[in-house]
Amino acid sequence: MERKIRHIFDNEAFAIKNIPVSGNYEKAVEIIYEHVHGKNGKLVTSGMGKAGQIAHNIATTFSSTGTPSVFLHPSEAQHGDLGILQMNDVILAVSNSGKTREIIELIDLKNNLFPSVPVIVITSDPDSPLAQKSDCYILTGAPSEVCPLGLTPTTSTTVFTVIGDALVVIMMEKIGFRAEDYAKRHHGGYLGVKSREKSGKG
Repeated sequence: MERKIRHIFDNEAFAIKNIPVSGNYEKAVEIIYEHVHGKNGKLVTSGMGKAGQIAHNIATTFSSTGTPSVFLHPSEAQHGDLGILQMNDVILAVSNSGKTREIIELIDLKNNLFPSVPVIVITSDPDSPLAQKSDCYILTGAPSEVCPLGLTPTTSTTVFTVIGDALVVIMMEKIGFRAEDYAKRHHGGYLGVKSREKSGKG
């Protein structure tokens, strides 16, 4: 059992180490920076199923580190929640296949409302419909899932999380986000105490 668990860990670590790194990371951060920090818009993340859960996590992490962000469920967007979108926002969509119907429909609906809102996509397929509809796409490296069926999102969601972390960290450095800034956004719990201690305001 220990050998099996180590094999799973090794496969996921291999997938992380083989995520393609390109200039699209810098391009994505520049797009988000321009719209959120330059035009007072917000980052709107979206994804379906487990990819949506990662997109939600990316949104909360961006928000707590100085870049206002919200998660928009692609299905709920079709029932009025699209109204959260404003003209200076930017969309970050997460889809492993790049073919998720609900996300494609979300982008089409966005184009009817605010065509100028840019779209960033995290996907495994550069030739997918979503990648082709995007202003910028970031590739996962298309790792195989560690799920024994090869179906359940496992390795792919790990890679999504790491890519999201990279974008967050690059943005934090770009805006000069400090411990005292974090403390103002995260008052409660252990992290609130720790951030205040780091900023000298504990």
